Amino acid sequence: MRYCLTLDLKDDPALIAEYEAYHTAIWPEIHKSITEAGITNMEIYRHDTRLFMIMETDETFSFDRKGAMDAANPKVQEWEDLMWNYQQPLKNAAKGEKWVLMNKIFQL
Repeated sequence: MRYCLTLDLKDDPALIAEYEAYHTAIWPEIHKSITEAGITNMEIYRHDTRLFMIMETDETFSFDRKGAMDAANPKVQEWEDLMWNYQQPLKNAAKGEKWVLMNKIFQL
């Protein structure tokens, strides 16, 4: 399954550079948590302050399962807290929501 999500970064070039630097070599524990959740491929793209994530998953993946795994993993919580220094919610995001699932509107 493929999921596409979006999120905004704070509009600060120095913070954006730091955020990108963290993503050139994510922590091994974060990589492990992603693959153990059933995510087989993940890509993040940026235009200005807008981020776009593509996730490809296997049959074991669910957002509920991933959320529970993340909540029980102190290193993931540390990473998420750190990343929130650079991120900001979309204007229509639910309270506490970071990445927002996008709706596919076209496929060729």
